[in-house]
Amino acid sequence: MEISFKGKRAVVTGAGKGIGRATALALAQYGAKVTAITRTQSDLDSLVEECPSIVPVCFDLGEWEATEAALKDIGPIDLLVNNAACAKLQPFLDVTPDQFDQSFTVNVKAVLHMSQLVARGMIGRQSGGSIVNVSSQASQCALKNHTVYCESCATKAALDMLTKVMALELGPHQIRVNSVNPTVVMTEMGRRGWSNPETVKTMTSRIPLGRFAEVDEVVNTILFLLSDKSTMTNGVSLPVDGGFLAC
Repeated sequence: MEISFKGKRAVVTGAGKGIGRATALALAQYGAKVTAITRTQSDLDSLVEECPSIVPVCFDLGEWEATEAALKDIGPIDLLVNNAACAKLQPFLDVTPDQFDQSFTVNVKAVLHMSQLVARGMIGRQSGGSIVNVSSQASQCALKNHTVYCESCATKAALDMLTKVMALELGPHQIRVNSVNPTVVMTEMGRRGWSNPETVKTMTSRIPLGRFAEVDEVVNTILFLLSDKSTMTNGVSLPVDGGFLAC
């Protein structure tokens, strides 16, 4: 299956590391003009060194006014990947108001805001488009100590429902909205966080394929949902979990 994004303009949030970085690089490889957003300038600098065609934009998505200012002159967008997320795990009884607010601000509110800004442009141009939100298997399965995030129980469950509402309301404008819901992904952070063999065994024993996801397996799913190969796919939360949610 051949995928091309030639002539398309894409925005990827959380593009400095992990899934977001790999998605930005893949979109550029397949012909898209990519704008990469993250709040860490050094990550953007290294990304542009690796792929000079990528346009870097550095700001904090949790700041409403900064987002509007940064996107004001960004130009028309055809594809949006909402990947940025805040991940701090706490048991239910230890969740603090500040952590709760921060997690929902980045993981849900920022997605709403970014998508509003991009979708308004798509509607104004009558161009249609595709939006992919990076969610998690944890949106559909409760995990201990993941009350607020859980690659995110509460915030990612909210993100999945936001995805469905966006698909419902934006569909008539030919804007498709879907989410990908991966299991643990072997990013640099994932490898550090899942370095204990016993902990890994406990989790992978619940995955029929018996392993965690690699970054490119998630990126390939994102590319499919963004592409013209999925033109009738809308409002879907697509697990990339090796069968975890089937158990």
